[in-house]
This record gives sequence, structure tokens and C-alpha cells, in this order.
Amino acid sequence: MHDATWMLRVFARRRLSRLAQLDPEKCQRKVLEALIKKARNTVFVRQQDLGGTCDLERFRSRVPVRDYDAFWQEYWSKPFPNLRNCTWPGRIPWFAVSSGTSTGVTKFIPVSREMYRSNSRAGADLLVHHLSSRPDSRLLAGRFFMLGGSTGLVRQGPGVLSGDLSGIAASAMPQWARLRYFPPRELDAISDWQVKIERFAERSLETRITALAGVPSWLLIFIDQLCRQAEIKFDKADLRIADIYPHLELLVHGGVAWRPYRERFKELLGGSQVQTREVYSASEGFFGVADSEPHEGLRLLLDTGIFYEFIPVDQIGSANPDCRWIADAETGVNYALVVTTCAGLWRYLVGDTVMLTNSGPPRVVVTGRTTYMLSTFGEHVIGSEVETAIAEAAESINVKISDFSVGTVFPRASEVRGGHLFVVEFSQDSSRTAAIPAERERFAMQVDASLKRQNDDYAAHREGGVGMNPPSILVMPAGGFAKWMASRGKLGGQNKVPRIMNDAELFAGLQQFAKSCRGVSRV
Repeated sequence: MHDATWMLRVFARRRLSRLAQLDPEKCQRKVLEALIKKARNTVFVRQQDLGGTCDLERFRSRVPVRDYDAFWQEYWSKPFPNLRNCTWPGRIPWFAVSSGTSTGVTKFIPVSREMYRSNSRAGADLLVHHLSSRPDSRLLAGRFFMLGGSTGLVRQGPGVLSGDLSGIAASAMPQWARLRYFPPRELDAISDWQVKIERFAERSLETRITALAGVPSWLLIFIDQLCRQAEIKFDKADLRIADIYPHLELLVHGGVAWRPYRERFKELLGGSQVQTREVYSASEGFFGVADSEPHEGLRLLLDTGIFYEFIPVDQIGSANPDCRWIADAETGVNYALVVTTCAGLWRYLVGDTVMLTNSGPPRVVVTGRTTYMLSTFGEHVIGSEVETAIAEAAESINVKISDFSVGTVFPRASEVRGGHLFVVEFSQDSSRTAAIPAERERFAMQVDASLKRQNDDYAAHREGGVGMNPPSILVMPAGGFAKWMASRGKLGGQNKVPRIMNDAELFAGLQQFAKSCRGVSRV
């Protein structure tokens, strides 16, 4: 395959120069002005009486913050699937189907042609930052392997399709880009996840793969399958990614926190020169990419048709929240993310919580979901605290985590206190350690200690065991979470295991599934 990286390198130099000169405040004002001007003849903008203005205060005073349900009920449900000049000019050609990780309710998120271009520009920025840190890159001498969902799209109406976001991207991909993309269409369209990854692994062994992208939990499942098939083909045991994909130089991950998986991937990628790079991408838009060290957060994409606002988490639902934007948002504050986009989302509550780590340029870390909080007893534990606790506990007993989820255990009639139950799947090579009761107890104690250190409310409720019991651990056998997701019809692609479960019925089902598997142990 012809190495076209030199063309990307030329583009990268220009793009990096532009980014270095970009003024965040001016850029975001310009984005908002362009969005309002573009949508001036839509039903939404006329009803809000924005009059083509770009004045931020007027915009905020006339446009309330809305979530998906409010948009669906007020603007989208009645004309669906023919959203023409509704909240965005022209007809919406695609809808990204999202099951809603926290609620399970199916959502149809509008994807305009402008949003498709926005996502493409964000993807280009990802490659730009990779080349910046790796001048000798030969990224376009091979193929970019995207481990996404099914590319099969559903026809909702004339010229209107719905499906997985990766399917939408594949359907609209220009021919020049498809030449650098893996898997080929006939494999991408396979709906059975197990069959799909077997075929992916088999075909990719014959392909020069230079980049690999996906949700960490599904990547682990795929890599396990890949190693099994490679060991058969090459008649060699204990193969690592460096042996199988010798030209791989970039692994892109997103969708869930990386830290709990970091050690496992570090081992798998040992001996290679692969860089890992995180992205912040959702059905509503592509918001950020890692442009520097992982601990510094993800750089917000300010000039791709998305306007960002931030509401303090404790003010969600308030009639008059202290809403901030790029110019006055503070670092170190836990905010609910609000976006206005080139797909007709106006002051839309995404459902994610973020924290700014930097203001120049603006960078964020995703701390959880607005509905992802454990607070049955008033402990107010958020997603990022849970993920940190799990990662520290894994490090404390030297094990690796494949997946996990946590929910509330309520006190029974004879009990005074309840607490948190962590359902944890350890990696295959950590299963022997996890089988030792004393090690699982150490794991649970470290989770408890970490949460106490991070969260004063949790520590107060755990003081003397007065308000809450210590956390308990339910071990899910290797591969169990994947089987559980498959039983719910949510295996692979962009489907993610919910980290925090507030749905009592869903969490009870997970516990029952874990206990029904062989080898399940509890601390």
C-alpha cells in the first residue's frame, strides 16, 4: 500500500499552526454566531426569537437547557423521522441510535451532514496530534482498524437512516478514506459479534494494521480472540500485539475510563512502540482528543461546530443555574456538559460530567454521568471516584481488571445498614489471585480506603460503620460481562457496561447472572 503519510504531515503542520494561534473565547463566540445564522430559518430559532444575534446573554435568556427527552417531546417526536427545518436547516439524513448507558432507553440522536464533517475534522485532529508526537510515523502506510458496532442501517423513511454511529460513518465514508479503513464492508456488516471478531481477527492477520480503535473492554475481547488465532496460524505461544501487528503505532480508546485497563494493555502492548490516545466522542458529537500527556486531560475541539457550556453538577435542574462557558469556567469544578451543535442540539444536556484541567488550551477529563452517582445513603460517590478506587485496589493486589459495575445493596429487614456491591471481572491471568479469599478482602478494603480518601461524604457515612457497611465484592468469571451483555442484546460496538447501576432491577439481574456462573465468589 502506498504510504500517504507525507500528505497528512503537510496538513498536520498547517493545523498545528492554526491551533497554536486559536483564541478559545473568540473561536467559541464565532461558532455560536455561525450556528445561529445557519439555523435562522428553522422552527426552533424562530420560536426562540434569536433574530440572528450572537449575543451570549440573549441566547441564554431565550434558550433553556434541555435534555434529550425534552427535545424529543417538544420538537422531534411528531415529525420523526422527517426532521426538516426543525432544529437544524434541511433534512436530517441520519439518526445515531443510542441505548442510553444509564437508562437503557433507545434514543435517536440527529446527525446532520455538518455533524458528519465535524466528526471527520475531529478524527483528523486526532491524527495531527499523533504525528506531532511521532515525527517518524508511517500511519497511512497501512489501515486504520475501527472495532465499532454494526454498520447495518435501518431505513426510517425516504433518505433517512438510523443505526450505530460507526455505521453512519462507514456509510458516508469517501472512497479514498475507505482504502485506509479496516474491516471491509462485507465483514463490517456482520451482526453476530462473536462471528464478527473471529472474521476480523482472521482477515486482519493478512493486513498491515497501523492503528486500532475501540472501547477498551471490547478491544480486550477482540485481542484475546486475535491472539488465539495468531498462535494457531504462526504455531507459536504467548504472542503479543507487537508480534501480530508489527506496524501498529496507535491505539485509540474512549467510551469508558482508561485507568482500570491501563496495566492490562501495558502488558499486551509490551515490546511495541504503540502510543495510546484517548478520545471523547459521543452520539451527540466528537468533543475532545488527547493532544499531550494522558494525565493532562483531553483538548476540547473548539472550532468544529460545537459550542460548550458548563453547569455545576449540584445545580442541574435549577431554574437559574450558574452556567459558564469557555471564558469563565473554572478548573477543578465538576460540571455537567451542555452543548449547542451543528446537528440542531441547542443548549443540550449531554448527560456527562466533566472537569476542566486546563484553560489554555481548554482540556477536560470526563468524571462520570449526571445520572451516574451512588447516593442512596447521602454518600454522593461519582463515576471517576469509583474508577480510581477500582484501579488502586487492582494495583494493591497486583491483578488486572476486565470489567466491573457497582450498585447499592439495601438493608434487609433484620439489618440496619446497606452498602455498595462491586461486581468485578478479573482478567484470566489474575483469576488465581482473585480466587484467594484474603486477596479479595484486601481488594475490598482498598476500594473502601480509596473512596474514603477521595470523598468526605462517603468517609462520614462509613465512620465507625454507622451509616454504611464496607463494600462487598462479587466476582464475575472471565468473559461473564460479555455474556451478560449478549443476553441483553448489547454485545460489542459502542455498547458499554454501566459502571454505576441505579436501576435496581437491572442490578439485581446482573447479580443473579454472576451468581449463576461457575466459580463465583463473594467477599
